[in-house]
Amino acid sequence: MYFLPIIIILVCAAAAVAFNKLTIAGAATGCVIGFAIFSGVGWPGIAFMSAFFLLGTAATSRGRIEKENIGMAQKAKGKRNAGQVIANGGAGGLLGLAAYYFPQHIELLTVMTAAAFSSASADTLSSELGTIYGKRFYDILSFKKGVRGKDGVISIEGLLFGIAGSTIIGMIYTMAFEWGPALFWIIIAGTVGNLTDSLLGATLERKGTIGNDAVNFLNTAVAALFLLLIF
Repeated sequence: MYFLPIIIILVCAAAAVAFNKLTIAGAATGCVIGFAIFSGVGWPGIAFMSAFFLLGTAATSRGRIEKENIGMAQKAKGKRNAGQVIANGGAGGLLGLAAYYFPQHIELLTVMTAAAFSSASADTLSSELGTIYGKRFYDILSFKKGVRGKDGVISIEGLLFGIAGSTIIGMIYTMAFEWGPALFWIIIAGTVGNLTDSLLGATLERKGTIGNDAVNFLNTAVAALFLLLIF
């Protein structure tokens, strides 16, 4: 039962290292999270994680090139390390383990896993693509004009990219199960998580209380908890 997913996860991790998308430690951490997710929610969970990784990789690669072109090389990200992998996928991994140990709640935990990756996708796309394609930037606390790329600064374009990322995760969920209100709530959860990321960035991260990895983990956790409240 587990042979095929193990092979697929290992091959994907090796490819990510070969193409300089993940460090070796990051790839190993991704494998552990992938196994945890599959053990609980099965192939849909792997699909959520894979879609996030592909979307995030494409957006980050594009963002790195464009940021260098506009003089923001210090903001360009390279390979993801173990901490970054946990920040984006850790909540999903924990939900996968919860589904394994409490299979009677698998439906709820699966949609919560989708919400976590919806938020991770929204945050990555909005921050990477919104930074380079945004026209006007606003501080999320004051709504006054903000500085491109600064923590807690958002743009309309960034929010729309984020919603697009959440929609893709929501569509994967509905294709795996059925069309219904869950699609709408997964998109909303991703947006709530994305805005939470900006709020945390404008407050705790700016003050140095927590780092970016903690902010990323918390935004995915908030999205999952939002779905818990809804369902």
